[in-house]
Amino acid sequence: MASLLLKNRDYGIRPVPPSQRSLSTWDTFVLWADLGTSFLVMVVGMFLVPGLGLGQALLAILVGALIGNLLLGIAATVGSDTGLPTMVLLRGPLGRVGSYAPTVLNVLQLIGWAALEVIVMAQAADVLAVRFLGLPSAYRLWVLAFTVLTAAMALGGPVVVTKQYLEKFAVWVVLATTVWVTGALLLSSDVAGLFAKPGTGEMPFWLAVDLVVALPISWFPLVADYTRFSRTRGAAFWGAGAGYFVPQVWFYALGATLVLALGVEGDPNAPVAPLLGAFAGLTAGWLALLVLLVDEADEGFANVYSTAVSIRNLFPQLSHRALVVGVCAVVLVIGWLVPLAQYESFLLLIGAAFVPLLGVLLADYFVLRGRRYDADLLAETASVGRRGSAAAVSWAGVLTWLLGVAVYLAISGLPAFNVQGLAPSLGATLPSFVVAFVLHVVLGRAFGTAARRAAPTVAG
Repeated sequence: MASLLLKNRDYGIRPVPPSQRSLSTWDTFVLWADLGTSFLVMVVGMFLVPGLGLGQALLAILVGALIGNLLLGIAATVGSDTGLPTMVLLRGPLGRVGSYAPTVLNVLQLIGWAALEVIVMAQAADVLAVRFLGLPSAYRLWVLAFTVLTAAMALGGPVVVTKQYLEKFAVWVVLATTVWVTGALLLSSDVAGLFAKPGTGEMPFWLAVDLVVALPISWFPLVADYTRFSRTRGAAFWGAGAGYFVPQVWFYALGATLVLALGVEGDPNAPVAPLLGAFAGLTAGWLALLVLLVDEADEGFANVYSTAVSIRNLFPQLSHRALVVGVCAVVLVIGWLVPLAQYESFLLLIGAAFVPLLGVLLADYFVLRGRRYDADLLAETASVGRRGSAAAVSWAGVLTWLLGVAVYLAISGLPAFNVQGLAPSLGATLPSFVVAFVLHVVLGRAFGTAARRAAPTVAG
């Protein structure tokens, strides 16, 4: 335990030394597999049907998960190469001050995710307590309890949580529970009849792919916060990419099947309640609900932990512990007072912001910089000019990012907000990623001097 606490030392936004990167491929796989095991993953699967038939929905899930997790795995390797968190890495293509804009967006989305996770856990606990124990509803008390649990895990850090909690307990219990739920659902359903039932056509195939891609991409802004602790590039790539792929495909498929087999209706304004009722109705579903409820805490942990890390890209001098406590206080208030709705559009907005940003970072790191960032220089907190530190704003990177966002929104629109896209049936993920990637390469080579100032490399 003493060695684990040493490896949990607060590095802030500085690179983690190679000697302190202790997560193997298996460790990283377990961490990301557990992060992919979530009620909210099933919720998105519920949105794909009956607009798509089950066969089409499963194909969209497979295609989207392959695309999203390939990109997630590649992004993960940048963290293992440099030892830096994601928001600091964005100083490369965007400049030090330029990275502040996506940092603010990331903090907002992570607080939203953390609050949603706490709400999910509180609602599930309340369902169990009322329906199966006959206790009075105590939703706000459950919100408080799960916020405290989330804070405790976030203070522990990724190495301690992975090695002391996930690997020794959580992953095995959750795996057994998921196998049980899958078997119970398939044995109680007419699987052949479900595949034979056509979709209504309300969900375009490539829009469904975008919704699947959006979930692993939503982890891109924080993936390096964890793979900076991975021992090797391979551990980061396979651990994050494959680790998240397996439960994502599995739980999306469970969500889609639940809708068709049990007549559950997905509701963007109340995405969790129908799922909880469906789970409770399965054989021993209340027990499965309890296990998955306990496991949901790790998603909240990751969101809170990375919110604190991201804020330190803006204010490096702040204490990580104080930030964790402050973020959890905000999550508690949201969980008590704010109903989260329009979940589908929330996912599309995440994709619009971060898919092009991922294209910009990968173009900058792999093509323009040849996988050679000076990690210490990027993490420097002094003003521009000291030791040749990164430019305040790299306008080429910012411009390509914004153009990629515009392409994404122009294609997909935001259906839940009655904003129609030009061609949502084509899907916006790949076009916006390619536009941002190619444009950043072109502009970076055209303005090479500015690009070098924005993304300093290691000599040699």
